[in-house]
Amino acid sequence: MTNDNPTRGQIERTIGQRLQALYRERTGQRPEKVTCQFFDEKLAIVLEQISTPAERFLVESGRSEVAEKFRAELENRMKAEIIALIEEIGSTSVVQLLNSTNLETGFSGLIAILKEPPSVRDPESIPKSKRRNGTERSQDEIAE
Repeated sequence: MTNDNPTRGQIERTIGQRLQALYRERTGQRPEKVTCQFFDEKLAIVLEQISTPAERFLVESGRSEVAEKFRAELENRMKAEIIALIEEIGSTSVVQLLNSTNLETGFSGLIAILKEPPSVRDPESIPKSKRRNGTERSQDEIAE
């Protein structure tokens, strides 16, 4: 019997490619690089060179606050689309999406909190942050 589920890497790559396309469509600027990594019920995403030429111009002109307000509004408007994209590709629900962007460095980070890890062909490849030797660890053990 074959497992038709995609691999973790295939899902991560597809999400990254689709995010690049979405950002290009919505902002006119495609992130230079997108890195995605699942961690149990979390998906971390780093977007590089996210700033548009207009945002960079505003930052260089000392108008960072205007560029940051614009970026925050843009990302707020894109949030539902990003959640839908992750849910479609990962076949799992997004409980919450957190994001932060630094226009001066051009980096943006997204963390999707998922209802459950995606169903993948290679589930052992998804790091389990709270597990040790196959058993759940308490928060006290993690802090030690």
